[in-house]
This record gives sequence, structure tokens and C-alpha cells, in this order.
Amino acid sequence: MNITQDKKDNLNSVLTVKINPDDYKERVEKAIKAQAKKAKLPGFRPGMVPASHIKKVFGKNILVDEINTLLNDTVNNYISENKLEILGQPLPKIDDTKDFNWDFTDEFEFIYELGLAPEFDLDFSSKDKLTYYTVKVDEDTLASRITNLRKSYGKMSNPDVSAEDDVLYADLKQLSADGSVFEEGISNTSSVRLDQISDAGIRSSLTGLKKDDVAEIDLQKAFDGNVTIIAKLLDISEDDARDLKSKFQLTVRNINRLEEGELNQEFFDKLFGADVVKTEDEFRQKIREELESMMVQNADQKLQADMLRFGLDKVNMSLPDEFLKRWLKATNEKLSDAELEEGYADFARNLRWTLIENKIIKDNKLEIKYDEIFEAAKRRLDAQFRMYSPQPLPEDQLGQYTAQFLQDKENANRIFEEVKAQHVFDYLKGVITLENQEIEYNKFLELQ
Repeated sequence: MNITQDKKDNLNSVLTVKINPDDYKERVEKAIKAQAKKAKLPGFRPGMVPASHIKKVFGKNILVDEINTLLNDTVNNYISENKLEILGQPLPKIDDTKDFNWDFTDEFEFIYELGLAPEFDLDFSSKDKLTYYTVKVDEDTLASRITNLRKSYGKMSNPDVSAEDDVLYADLKQLSADGSVFEEGISNTSSVRLDQISDAGIRSSLTGLKKDDVAEIDLQKAFDGNVTIIAKLLDISEDDARDLKSKFQLTVRNINRLEEGELNQEFFDKLFGADVVKTEDEFRQKIREELESMMVQNADQKLQADMLRFGLDKVNMSLPDEFLKRWLKATNEKLSDAELEEGYADFARNLRWTLIENKIIKDNKLEIKYDEIFEAAKRRLDAQFRMYSPQPLPEDQLGQYTAQFLQDKENANRIFEEVKAQHVFDYLKGVITLENQEIEYNKFLELQ
């Protein structure tokens, strides 16, 4: 067997593998004998089929399988032994001029294209500067949070006239193009939350209504095409909601209003425990602190995004773009040329950042331990369970769920990548100079 590499440039290489009968004859004969021992064919006792008969009937298929296995092992071993950093997988180069007989005496030649990972240097240092935002709660955000908390512990009432934050319990009936009720159309009785309506004009048209009042509503416009909300309102599938064009008649059956709870000791105790908060000022300060604690995560996410953009701009790196496009097409049969061109820039951007992350991990010997992956997965599952029950799972049970979760290779890889990203983020935070800047939350949102 002979394997040679022809390096076209720093990013592209071609492997040529030549296989002769001496390379595959012994393993093919062994596979034929193994098949003969297992074969169950008419006219032969189980396990007593002559190898010559197996070769005559199945020999060509066995030969193809063994050549493919030998070829795959040879290429992978060559890449490993020569420490080639490749992107994607080796891509077979089809030669229509070659036609193998597959008659156990053929000499085979296979050619593979390789996309090579680029060589590049990293020089992150304290001379590099990024802004780290300390997010402070503005008064509007604080007021909105307090309103939501008060409503969560408030009382339901049924006013005579609807206001902007009310919920209309209403009959919804599909209309024909001429504005009349479509008798065989979609109809449902549902709760329409006015605070979910994104179109200000429609929201305004549904305020000031009374019981039994009738209005017309364009659901697609009202909810900005949100198929999840529309499907739930009409009790139809999201696919049907997506295709829905007609307007609806809305008949008010009842008006529901959630009144804000009073700012008193009972309310404070429900939120924070007995006597932890005793005054309205203490309550507002407690909510402000909790919000600002939550906003640390927002600030970190912003910094991570800024680091990614900064790193991609700083590190000079090219990719074997044409090879990668051919590889993406070869491994995604349904990928159209238009989809490839549209999505390639994002793919290449993510790949470049992955290469930077991997080099940071390797150059700085940043170790990722299984315990870290396990704890990260456990935190994620714990957060998911708490969405459905405030009572946390027992530690041993949560550990069992985590172990099961990580048995899935896709889950394990995803958590590994998250932990790796956190290691890189922590490393860069310790190298790059971070200039702290206070900013109010509403201004911070404008930076996103």
C-alpha cells in the first residue's frame, strides 16, 4: 500500500492512496470464511456453506466492504500519524475515467481532498481593552418589575369597561372576505390578553369595550405573526395559524382585570419571608438588588459577544472556503446552493472562533474536567425542573437524571462546548483589560 500527500497550498492538500491485492487479499479471505460459518443458505446445513460458494455469491460485496474499511483506516491513521489538522472530513475525489472490475486482482487508487486548518498566532494581552458594563436598574424597569410582582399577588376583578392591560374572554369567529361570519370557518372561545397585542392601533380599538360588544380583529397583525399565540387562541395547529389570512369577529363575553396587590407587610412577607422587608423603601431596594444581580448575566453575555467580535477582528486567519463549501454540500444532500451561499458566512465565522477557542485551550493547557461538565448539566436540569415546581429535586435524584442526560452524546457534546466556552471567557477576562462602565438597563438594551 502506498499513500502520498500533495500539498496544494497552506489550506488544501490531496491524499492519494494506492492499494494492491497483497494489501487486501488476506483480510478478504478471512471475511469470506467468517461469512461462511454464519451463512444460512438453501441446500446447505447452517455453518457448512463452502467458502468458495460464499465468494461466488457474495464475494464482490465483501471485497467492497473490506476495501472501504481498509481505506478508511489507512486515511485516518495517516492523518493521525502525520498530525494533520484538518477541517471537516476527507472528501473523496470522483474520477469518472476509472472503472474497477472488483475481481480480487484489481489495483485501486483513491484520491481525497483535505481542508487544512490554518496556522495563526494569538497575541491577546493587557493592551487589548474592552468595556465591561455594570448594569444599573433604571426607574422604568424597576417600576415594571414591581407592577408584575404586585399583579402576581393581586386579585382578579371584572370591570364593566376594558382597559389596555385587561384580558378579554371572547368568542372569536372567522370572517369571509366580505366581512360576514364564515359559517364553516374557525371559531373558538378564548382569553385575549391585550398586553400581548403588539399593534398599538388594534390594542386601542379593544379598550373601552363592554360585555357583548363586537369588534373586528386581524390576529396576524395584532400579534405580529406570532403563530404560537394565534394557534392557542383559536385551538388550531401552528402550521394552520401561519397560513391564516382572514380577519375575525370578536364578541366580548367577560372582562378580567388583575388588580395590583397592596404594598403591605403581608405582601412583603410572601415575597421575602417574615419581617425581612418592613418598608416600601426597603422593598424597592431589595427588588433593585435582585434585578442588578440578574443583570450581571446580561453583562457577561454582552462581554462574551464583544470578545468574539474583537477576537475575530484581531486574529488574521483564512479558511479553505471552496473545500468547505464542497464538503458542506457533500454531507448535507438537501442543502441548496442558495442556502449554502446564504449561510456560509455564519458557518465560517463560527468555525474561525472555534479554532481560536481550541488554540487558547491548547496553548494555555486549560483542562476541562468531567466534574465540571457534570455540574454544568446538573445546574441546567435543576433550572428546568424549577420552572415546573418550586420544590427542588433531592440531590441524589437530580444526580441520576444528570447521569442519564449525559449518556446522550449530543447532550454531552453541547454541555462540553458550553464549559469550554466558559473556560475561554474566564481566561480572556484575566488577560484583556476590562474598563468598567456603569449604565442604566434601558440604555444597555440599546447596545444589544
